[in-house]
Amino acid sequence: MLRNPDRSPVIARRRFFRPNENIRKQTRVNDQIRKSPIRLIDENENMVGVVDTRDALQRAEAAGLDLVEVSPDSDPPVCRILDFGKYRYEQSKKERASRTKTAEQKEVRLGRSMKIDPHDIGIRLAQARKFLMDGHKVQIVQNFRGREMAHKERGYERMKDVIAELEDIARVDMPPKMAGRRITMILSPDKNKVDRIKAALEQEQKQKQKAAEAKTEEAPAEVASSPAEASSTQAPPASE
Repeated sequence: MLRNPDRSPVIARRRFFRPNENIRKQTRVNDQIRKSPIRLIDENENMVGVVDTRDALQRAEAAGLDLVEVSPDSDPPVCRILDFGKYRYEQSKKERASRTKTAEQKEVRLGRSMKIDPHDIGIRLAQARKFLMDGHKVQIVQNFRGREMAHKERGYERMKDVIAELEDIARVDMPPKMAGRRITMILSPDKNKVDRIKAALEQEQKQKQKAAEAKTEEAPAEVASSPAEASSTQAPPASE
């Protein structure tokens, strides 16, 4: 307590420091990983399975890489063997890209009226899917012309079909609603579903790349063996 001769006593207030969020979210590496066992992914991105943390550290050290906890909330935690410096650089690059990339609301119109070819609807839904995968909200619009207003239920049925087609990556923000001569609804990307699909596509791309590299490595061996095969199949000289 501080005293002031001219005024009443002043109580010194203790400052409150908010916990540093960066410390909470800091990625644990090598000896910082306390839990055991862990689910391990090796340096070739192959799933090893559940192993003791000490064994995983020895494998990482033998490979000259780091053991990095990539999914601490899983049970058991998921760790990967990789170059932590490179991993941190890639993560910071993704964070910068996500901050600069602002989500917008896109509009996809299902034609000028209910009379639209199914193939054209497929093209528009593919466009909506691309917008959702890029993180944008999408407003789906179905217009009516003339006597089509007497059969509004067809427009609602079409909207249900759209929801069913895109439910693997999207959720309904605003259900179908009639406004004038059009029905509109808003879909937004479901982050968890989108991330799972992106991860699966990335894994598939890596497997294709590995298969292509394996083919290029096998090709020289086949070419090298062809002269030997040719010499072995050559006919022996005729006897005198």
